[in-house]
Formats: sequence, structure tokens, C-alpha cells
Amino acid sequence: MKIYFAPLEGITTYIFRNAYNEIYGNIDKFFAPFISPAENSPIPMSREKKDIDPENNIGVNLVPQILTCRSGLFIEAAKELNKMGYREINLNLGCPSGTVCARGAGAGFLQETTALQRFLDDIYSYSESEGIKISIKTRIGFSNPEEFYDLVDIFNSFPVSELIVHPRIRSDFYKGEPRKEYFAYALEHSKCPLVYNGNIFTDKDCGELSDSFGRSLDPVMLGRGLLFDPSLTEKLKGLATETDLCKFKKLHDTIYHEYQKILSPDINILYKMKELWSYWQILFDGKERDIKKLLKAKKCSEYDDIAKRILMP
Repeated sequence: MKIYFAPLEGITTYIFRNAYNEIYGNIDKFFAPFISPAENSPIPMSREKKDIDPENNIGVNLVPQILTCRSGLFIEAAKELNKMGYREINLNLGCPSGTVCARGAGAGFLQETTALQRFLDDIYSYSESEGIKISIKTRIGFSNPEEFYDLVDIFNSFPVSELIVHPRIRSDFYKGEPRKEYFAYALEHSKCPLVYNGNIFTDKDCGELSDSFGRSLDPVMLGRGLLFDPSLTEKLKGLATETDLCKFKKLHDTIYHEYQKILSPDINILYKMKELWSYWQILFDGKERDIKKLLKAKKCSEYDDIAKRILMP
């Protein structure tokens, strides 16, 4: 089974990716948090350039992601990424953020099917001329899941290298059950190679999804599931049956120490770690009191003492 790691803005940075890849591995592709190109600045933020710099992603199979509704901006960003050595780029048609959708990008682009077709025509003409791949990460619609039927027809008109389907509409955000029947429709009607994404938190979830579709899911994209349980890749590949605390501690310590090297003051380091602990805390039944204290820590010295207690075997 091939497993892809979904992009989570501000979380799955190169520091997290490198630590995860070294300690757990088993990820076939990591997808970087999206880049939003601007006029005269295809990769506008220095932190975005640093995050996708090949020197910061050695040994990681990384796919950069672009979020825009303007084909010219996508192509300019793609040219820069191509110069950096990237031969696959992902288009974000799934972000449900109100700010993003108000600009007509992310999931907001799905409601403008005529403009979307023109956009795809432009970017795939570029990709074919340059010999690069463009995959798409999409929701099934903006306001109505039945929009997906037309979207599948649109995507079928282009050489989409992989179509990653998150079977929710924009207004679902990440709540409720994914609308699995629409992924089933894609399995029957899509000409594009498909990747399933959405609510895989355990190996049991993956097995039940495969049973419901009548076939094994391969590849799958995991996001929050790998934050809640970093060992999920091993469980899906039959390499582990439970979470390895020693591995988890090494992941925690590696990420923490790397953030200490590049961030200051303490509050900025702890902001990053607390965001991760908002997911990790479910692994530590019986240690809720310590985790509550950790999430209130204001100094690294205070955090260190609490984390040590939580991570004690």
C-alpha cells in the first residue's frame, strides 16, 4: 500500500517531515502546505521557500502544492518549482477557508466550472510541454455534492497524474462522515488515477472503507490520522499493532529540539509544540492533568518537566 501524507498548514513543515521520515518512514509522498503565488512573486514568502528548499528535504519525496485560481500565476510558480527540481506539482481545489474561497481559490474554485476548465487547459498545456506532472487534491463540490458528477467529467478531460478526492463539500469542512458514495462514483467513472483522503484514523477505518468500496484502497492520503497516531503507517502496512512510546518520544524530542534551533522566544517554540499536542494528547489516557498543564506552559523549562512526566514509560 502506498501512503501519502497530506499537507497541514503550519504543522507538516520540513522539520516535522524530516523527523517523521527518519523515525517512522513508510511515506511514499509528502505534500507540502500550499503556496499562494502573487504577481511578480511566484513563491512569495521566505518561509515557504525555506520549507520546500530541496536542501531541507533530503531523502523526502516531496510534492509542492499551489493554491490559486489564476493560471498565469500557477504557471509562474510551477516554473520556479521546476527549476528547484520538482517534477510533480499538486493543485489545491480543497481548502475550505472562508478567506481562500472568497478569492475564488481552493474549494471556492469548484463552483466556477467554466473558469476551472480554462484554467486546467492552460496549466496542463504547460505541464505537457515541460514534461512535469500535475496532480489535483479536490473536494466533491462547493455547496452540493452532486456537483461532483460534472467535476469528474471535467477532470477526465485532462492528464491529471493523480486525483486525490476528499469526499466532502466545502461547507462540511472536516466535520461529519465523508460522503463515500461519491468516491465510489469516482471509482466507476474517473479516468484519472485515484487517491482516497478523509477520516482514516485507524487501520480498522481503512479496512472498512476498502470493504465498502469492494476493493483495496491504494494509494491513500492520511492527514489528521497520522497526527493522532504517528504509528498508523506501520499499522496499515502490518509492521506494528500498537504505538511505540520510544519512537514517539524520539519524534517529539527531534521536532522540539529542531524548533528550539530556529525559533525564539520560548512562546513561539511552545506554540508549535502545543499545536502538535492538541492531536497527540489522545495517546495518553490517564495523563490528562499533565497535558492540561503542558498546554498552559509559558517557558521551555516548565514544558520540559511536564513533557518528561508525560513521556515516561
